[in-house]
Amino acid sequence: MAESVSEKVIAIIAEQAVLEPSDVALDSTLEDLGIDSLGLVESIFAIEEAFDIQVPFNANEPDAGDFDISSVASIVREVERLISAQSAS
Repeated sequence: MAESVSEKVIAIIAEQAVLEPSDVALDSTLEDLGIDSLGLVESIFAIEEAFDIQVPFNANEPDAGDFDISSVASIVREVERLISAQSAS
């Protein structure tokens, strides 16, 4: 069975946080998981590679872009949105 977008994103974030995927809740923030700015950038790169998408993210202004990183659930929603937009074009 193929992994869902949610499962893949959680696995990537868990790897950056050095946690088990089961320890990553959808309502967790990256801060809750101990992911710093470098871990965030590495997570974004890993997400881009895993899903073959371009994430609109500026590491210098992480809260200023169109990509909501406020929680794991919001990151999953944003990735799903980008995948959908890419397949529509």
